[in-house]
Amino acid sequence: MNSVTRQISSERKNQIKLIIQSDVERTIEKTLDPPLHPIWTNIEKEFSQLVGLEEVKEMIKHIVAWSIVNQKRKELGLKSDHHALHMLFKGNPGTGKTTVARIMAKQLCELNILSKGHLIEVERADLVGEYIGHTANKTRELIKKSMGGILFVDEAYSLARGGEKDFGREAIDTLVKHMEDKKDDFILILAGYGAEMDNFLRLNPGLRGRFPHVVTFPDYTADELMEIARKFCREKEFVLTAAGADRIGMYIRNVSADRHSPAKDNGRFIRNTIESIVRAQAVRLLKNQSFTRQDLMMLTEKDVLIALNEKD
Repeated sequence: MNSVTRQISSERKNQIKLIIQSDVERTIEKTLDPPLHPIWTNIEKEFSQLVGLEEVKEMIKHIVAWSIVNQKRKELGLKSDHHALHMLFKGNPGTGKTTVARIMAKQLCELNILSKGHLIEVERADLVGEYIGHTANKTRELIKKSMGGILFVDEAYSLARGGEKDFGREAIDTLVKHMEDKKDDFILILAGYGAEMDNFLRLNPGLRGRFPHVVTFPDYTADELMEIARKFCREKEFVLTAAGADRIGMYIRNVSADRHSPAKDNGRFIRNTIESIVRAQAVRLLKNQSFTRQDLMMLTEKDVLIALNEKD
């Protein structure tokens, strides 16, 4: 081996050594990266199960991130703020409002911001009484049950529909008083259709400033609704045939184009559609007396067509 060859060989060895050293250093750096906060990991996992809602997820994650960092400041003796976490959820039915509220209650409990982490869902009839004083008592009782968790008032705008003399006004006043007095271990979420909630806030201008977080839940796209349909089937241990899935996809696209269509019920629309298909499958299986595992799981194009014809 001549001197030139030995020099090239030596340089090559040095290059290989540097590459290996660089790989090892990167591996060590990756290994030494601190693990993410468990609450952050949990909420990432929970949200990964939800279809769409990207802006909603980001906003909720910002709230959780602030809560985690605020606790870290407190642990190190730094000033920590107490931000009110009362919220307004605006969106059509079936857009995931209750599901997101339930996830929040659980995660805020893990952070010790809420002591119990449960969710109480109510509507106007649960809050409004039949005579003077009855409404305040009913509302206070529900707030008491909600302590340590979240009180979720659906169709909150209905509390103001009866005018000044309606008992719904008493419910609003009671809620406002307690959301201030008990803000350390109680979160109030008022939810409902976007336009109605906006009008509700206009009629009650003092309310807007008491809810620092306004979360808008958009309608699902046709592709997202199809993804929800597949997810629903997987969770219920059903399998759509390719032809059946194509038929459902076509149906979703057609009804989504109509602004007054049942697709505006979003997740509920998909659940109702799949449940109709499952009932059609049940009739087919009984007629054929066929109950193998595959038969019981399979949803065919015929099942879809029968179910959709019934809906039409």
